[in-house]
Amino acid sequence: MYTAQSFQNKTNQYLVNQINISTPQQLIIKVYDFAILHCQKNDMLKTNEALQVLINSLNFNEPSAKEISSGLLKLYQYCQDQMRKQKNQIVIKILTDLRDTWRESMKNMR
Repeated sequence: MYTAQSFQNKTNQYLVNQINISTPQQLIIKVYDFAILHCQKNDMLKTNEALQVLINSLNFNEPSAKEISSGLLKLYQYCQDQMRKQKNQIVIKILTDLRDTWRESMKNMR
């Protein structure tokens, strides 16, 4: 018989497996999906946590990535600010556009 705890363990194991087999690019998309979902739910805390993960993933060490990372940092910080102001639709639009751009970029890499 399944208990709530055994279901929780199976769910977590599935997520762990999904994360373990994902490429770094796929993980970024998963973070975008998480942020968008929680933004739609008006969950400022989880949305901002996801945005912080995106901020922490930026690469300022590579000269070729520095300019893009700086632009994304400003966008992510803007999104965090808009979440605090409860302007979720703006954040959803920005994050959805960025996620879709990542997806398109991944298709072109194949």
